[in-house]
Amino acid sequence: MKAAVVTFPGSNCDRDLAVAFEQAGFQVARVWHKDADLPAGVDVVGIPGGFSHGDYLRCGAIAARAPVMAAVQRHADRGGFVLGICNGFQVLTEAGLLPGALMRNAGLKFICKPVTLKVETVDSAFTTDYAAGQHLAVPVAHHDGNYQADAETLDRLEGEGRVAFSYAENPNGSARGIAGVLSANRRVLGMMPHPERAADPRLGGTDGSALFRALAGQLATA
Repeated sequence: MKAAVVTFPGSNCDRDLAVAFEQAGFQVARVWHKDADLPAGVDVVGIPGGFSHGDYLRCGAIAARAPVMAAVQRHADRGGFVLGICNGFQVLTEAGLLPGALMRNAGLKFICKPVTLKVETVDSAFTTDYAAGQHLAVPVAHHDGNYQADAETLDRLEGEGRVAFSYAENPNGSARGIAGVLSANRRVLGMMPHPERAADPRLGGTDGSALFRALAGQLATA
């Protein structure tokens, strides 16, 4: 199993994400934002948290136009897996790989704290090792994590079971408490909380590690 982790100028969680993949059994390749292609044989692409290009213009908007994102789009079109966390979620919405947009937090402040997530679906390679309705302790660290979409899109996401995670107590004003969403083929996941920061007991918790193990398990048996 092979994962590629993309680094943009301003990414600061790329190493954390690479370590989480490695601990789940992946061989990890590091990819620069100006690379035109992904390494051969990549199964999953990780778009990490941080402040790509300083969050100028809009969070993730410049990164979404980076050369590597065309390769990520081709990877997704072929049915490859993509995981975008925090700034990575913002990049995926700006690139059109996921619907909706991430807006300024309702309280207009940067939020950095553990939150409780509810698992809304186990019908994805990312969430199959959780139980539906399970509560997870996962940290957030964002200023623009307020997920918004029009009512029709929100209804579709909920109706198709494409809300992966929701907040037990909404910290940022996200519509319907949404913390993470899946693409139509369920192979692209974007989420604001940081599972890679909850994947090692030395970091205070391991509730995020099942996401990486689940994906590894799905690929190992594919």
